[in-house]
Amino acid sequence: MSALINPSILSADFVNLERDLGRIAAADYVHVDVMDNHFVPNLTLGPPVVRRIAEVAPVPLDVHLMIEDADRWAPTYAEAGAASVTFHLEAAQAPVRLARELRGAGVRVGVALRPASPVEPLLDLLDEIDMILVMTVEPGFGGQSFIEGTLPKIRRTRQAIVESGAATWIQVDGGVSRSTIGRIAEAGANVFVAGSAVYGAPDVAAEIVALRGLADEVLAQP
Repeated sequence: MSALINPSILSADFVNLERDLGRIAAADYVHVDVMDNHFVPNLTLGPPVVRRIAEVAPVPLDVHLMIEDADRWAPTYAEAGAASVTFHLEAAQAPVRLARELRGAGVRVGVALRPASPVEPLLDLLDEIDMILVMTVEPGFGGQSFIEGTLPKIRRTRQAIVESGAATWIQVDGGVSRSTIGRIAEAGANVFVAGSAVYGAPDVAAEIVALRGLADEVLAQP
C-alpha cells in the first residue's frame, strides 16, 4: 500500500488558481472542497468551476462534498469531471443507492465522517465504497489543528478493512503535515489531504515528495 498525497486547493490562491494547480503536478490527486454554507459555515465552488478545474488540473480531481442533499448533487460533480466524489454520510438519505449511482458514472466513491461520527455504520458497506474519509478536523475551514482523538477511529477502520479483505482506501483530511503524517499512516490511512502544509511550503513540489516519503516509510513496515 503506497501513500497518496492530495493537496487541497482550499489553501491555494484562487486568483491564480491555474498557476497553483500547476504547482502540484507531483501530487496524486487535487483535493477540491465543495461547501454550501449550510452543511458547513463556508461557501466555495459549484459544478461549473469544478468542471473548469478538471480541464486544466495536472492530476485527477478528488472532490469532497461538504453539502446538504448529497443524494441530489453528488452525481453532478461526477458529470463535471471528478475522478473521485466523496459525500458525507451525515448528509445522505440513501448512501448505498448514491454510491452505486456514482460508481455507475465511472468515479471512485468516498464516504466522509465528521470527527465525532462513528465509523461502525460503514463497516458492513465496505464493498459498496472505495474510500472512507475520516475528518481529523471539523469540516468547513482549512488550517485547523489535527484532532489526536481521531486516531483510534482510523485504526478501527483499517482493522475492519483488513479483516473483510476489502480494498477500501482510508483518507484523512485535516492537520496533515510532516509532524503528523507518520502517526496517521501508522494508524492505517493511506490517502492524505494536505492544504496549508503544501501551499505554505517554500517549495510546493518538494513538500509533496517529502510528505509522501514520510508516509511510505511507515506504510512499508510489516
